[in-house]
Amino acid sequence: MNKHKVLIVDDQNGIRILLMEVFSSEGYETFQAANGRIALDIVRNHVPDLVLLDMKIPGMDGLEILKHIKQMNPDIKVIMMTAYGELDMIKEATDLGALMHFTKPFDIDEMRLAVNMQLQSKAI
Repeated sequence: MNKHKVLIVDDQNGIRILLMEVFSSEGYETFQAANGRIALDIVRNHVPDLVLLDMKIPGMDGLEILKHIKQMNPDIKVIMMTAYGELDMIKEATDLGALMHFTKPFDIDEMRLAVNMQLQSKAI
């Protein structure tokens, strides 16, 4: 069985490291990106099953990255992370195909559960 691949996109190094540790220990192959350009390179070259995507990233913002990911591969699942209560952006992200969002600081166990549910619901 192939390992599911999880890409973590956040400009905060601490969050990327935390999430990579959590999802590596769950048995996923993890990738990380600090900005949109790196994220899209990883999507192109490694085709992750799921992307944890921060809404606020310098340069290309989360919505723009989400649009690009969905154009490249509509099957990639995306969960948004946001530090702000930007309901309009969250609604737009959902319209663009994001499955759900977590507000920072998020409960790591809730996020782990959500990712596991999304990846296990996918037929292997």
